[in-house]
This record gives sequence, structure tokens and C-alpha cells, in this order.
Amino acid sequence: MSNITPQEIKEEFFKSKIGIAGISILVILIFTSITVVVVTPVDTFKEWNDPVKWIAYPKVAIPVWINLFLSEKIPEHRILDTPNINYEISRDISVTSHQFGVNFDYDDFPNDFIYEFSAKYSGTPLLQIDVIRPDGIQLRLLSSSMPYSNSNSIHSERIFSTDDIIKKNLNLQSNKFLFSSSNLSSEDIIFSKTEKHEPLKGNYVFLIKMYNSNSENQIPESRLIIGGKAFGVMGTDELRRDLAVGLLWGTPLALFIGLVVAIASVLMGLLYGVYAGYRGKKTDEAMMRFNDVIYALPALPFLIILSVTISNSIFVMVGFLMLFGWVGIAKVARSMSLQIKIRGYVEAAKMMGQKDSKIVFRHILPQLLPYAFASIAISVPAAITTEAGLSFLGLGDPSFPTWGQILHDANTYGASARGLWWWIMPPGIMIAITGLAFVFIGNALDSIVNPKLKR
Repeated sequence: MSNITPQEIKEEFFKSKIGIAGISILVILIFTSITVVVVTPVDTFKEWNDPVKWIAYPKVAIPVWINLFLSEKIPEHRILDTPNINYEISRDISVTSHQFGVNFDYDDFPNDFIYEFSAKYSGTPLLQIDVIRPDGIQLRLLSSSMPYSNSNSIHSERIFSTDDIIKKNLNLQSNKFLFSSSNLSSEDIIFSKTEKHEPLKGNYVFLIKMYNSNSENQIPESRLIIGGKAFGVMGTDELRRDLAVGLLWGTPLALFIGLVVAIASVLMGLLYGVYAGYRGKKTDEAMMRFNDVIYALPALPFLIILSVTISNSIFVMVGFLMLFGWVGIAKVARSMSLQIKIRGYVEAAKMMGQKDSKIVFRHILPQLLPYAFASIAISVPAAITTEAGLSFLGLGDPSFPTWGQILHDANTYGASARGLWWWIMPPGIMIAITGLAFVFIGNALDSIVNPKLKR
């Protein structure tokens, strides 16, 4: 082990192109992690496995940027929750009107549409839903009385395009202008050209009106969902979850797992190995035999057994990874300690009567710090990939959206066989990029602190 100062390590490190590349990637990952933790609501993290949270999202929707590379545009999933609101009172009749504008410019029909609302009223108001097409044709989708209430109460409801009453109303009206509507769905009739079965592009207006004799009627919540086949930056999975959320939250989780496991393992191995090498004789022999026993245990099968029998909590998993990660570091630290303890300044410290603990922490451990930094950087990818492997096997913590857990869900729902590449490739690429950053940093540090590699 060569005597090299931290300033020299810093200067040599920033001369290494690999080291600079690794640091650049790591800075981006850290910035992303901080941004996600600070900016993104914690609720999106907690509600990752809550199906109610994602009910308005589409199933296995492809990322929207795919439309940039296609000659025929795929309909994007739209969630409209800011309608134009208007209130009118005419002849003791109050009218609450919500209007949604939709610019439809795609080469295929939407999957469906859903109108979600909550209304505060008394009596029996009349609810009407109309759509005005780009060609000026107005279609009545629904005209129905809402449940009676003798006092002000809140009624919530979802109205689907697949409802029989909507399909019946559209079929009756479409016979007047559409070439054929016998086998068409509601969304096909609304978004179809009059002369042939092709999407009619342009601006659509969905108009929702509630009529009642009570002027205090309100629609506090109103949302129109146009079901599409493309959504978000990274698409969605079978459970309708936005994969961009999982990928973003997976970044701080991966760094947490990798850094905590690596730092704890290296510190444990460093202290254990240095103490064993410094004490020598029977102490060294006993400690190294125990080290050999732990080293001989097959880590992955043992972690699988522990995850099944004890707990699959992510924190328990981190603890198990620490227990198996220190043994290799301890062997190297022991061999370095054996070389350092025979140097003159260590012998002089012994002759002066310094305690063993002071000699270890003051004269031996500081010499091993460059090696420790390199070991930490190299150990991080192993921890991340081990967690990803356990999660992929279904032994991870399902309450955390780690990259391995996303891959496990993709495997469970047959994403590969179904060609859902956006569910598989991004988490795999993120695992590779994160591991590559620390490998670059570790190799750059290793080439600096290791005299043989440096030559």
C-alpha cells in the first residue's frame, strides 16, 4: 500500500476520464434523488400499490413520445379536470354547466371515455351530457334524473362510454348521419367521420349540464377521461401505475441500498481485518477461521431462505446484505494490517506505551482509507443488483417501488412475451447505469491507490 495523500488522490482522480464519467453520472443520480424526495409528493410513493390511486390511468399504455417516430399517431390518454364552469338561473331553474374541450388529432379511435363527478344537491336534478363534434353535429349522450335527496347531500358517480343507455342513445342518433353504426362502439360513433369509419380530427366539446329548481346545486368535482393507448413519459403497467413514478422513486431507493450496504460492509470488514492482523497469533487465527465460515456460506441462497422465513422488509434485506458483504474486505484489510504493523512508526508507538486501539485508529486505519473508498465504490453495484435479483424473484419488499420490484411485476404479467418493452428496459437500464457509475469511480480510485495498477 503506497502512502498517498487525499489531495494527491483528488488530483489523480480528476485526471481520469473514467473517474470523471462516473462522478458525472453519480451527480445526476443524486440530483434526481433529491428532486424526487423534495418535489414529488410522498403520497405517490405510499400509494404505489393502491389500485384506487391509478384507476384513472390506462392499462399497459405506451410512452407518448413514441408518437414522434410513428407515421400514424396513437391516441394519448387524457385526464381533464379543469372544466369551464358556468352557472345560470332562468325561470326558477338553475343550470350548472361544465364544459371540456378536447383537441383530437390521432389516427386511431380512443379506447373509451369516463366522466367522474360529485354533485351537491337536493331534490331530483336532471343530468345531461352532450358532445359537439368538429363538424358541428351535437350528440346527446345521456339525459337522466339523479337519485332523489330531500336535503343537501353529495352524490358521486362514474359514467362510462360502455353504459347501455349511452350506446342506445348514440345508435339512435347516428343512423341519421353515419354510414353504418350497427357494430360500432360509443367512442367510434363519436369520433368517426360521417362518410367512412376513420377518426374525425379536430376540436370536440363535452358539455355536462345539471338542471334543478334549487339554485344551490353544485358540481364540486368534475373530471373527464378520454381513454388512450399512450400515456406519460414511461407508459403504464398492467396495474395502471405510471412507470415514470416507479423509476424516479427507484433512484433514491437504489442509492440508499447500495451506499448503506457498501459503507457498512466496508467499515465492518476494515475494522475486523485490521484488528485481526494487528493482534496476530491465536486472535488472528480464530477471527480468520470465523471469517472463512461466513465466506463459505452461499450468499444468494442464504438470503433467499432468510427472506422467506424471517421477513422480506427492505430494511431487513439491507441488514442481511451487510452481514455477507464484509468478509472479503476483512481478508484484504488483514493482509494490509500485517504489512503496516511492522513499520517503524508503529513499533515506536508500541514502545511509547500507546494503547492498541489508539495505534489501530491513528496509525493503521488512516493508511487504509484510500482502499476503503475504492472498495465502497465497487461494492455499491453488488448491493443494488443483489436487491434487484431478490425482488425479481418475488422476495423483495413489495411496498417499495424498486427497480427490481418493477421487473418482478413485469415478469409476473408476461411483459416480455407481450412485447411491453417500456415495462422491462427502463428499470434494467437504470440498474446498469447506476452500477456503471460506481464501477467507473471504483476502478479510477483503484488504479490510483494500487501501485501495481498505477504503473
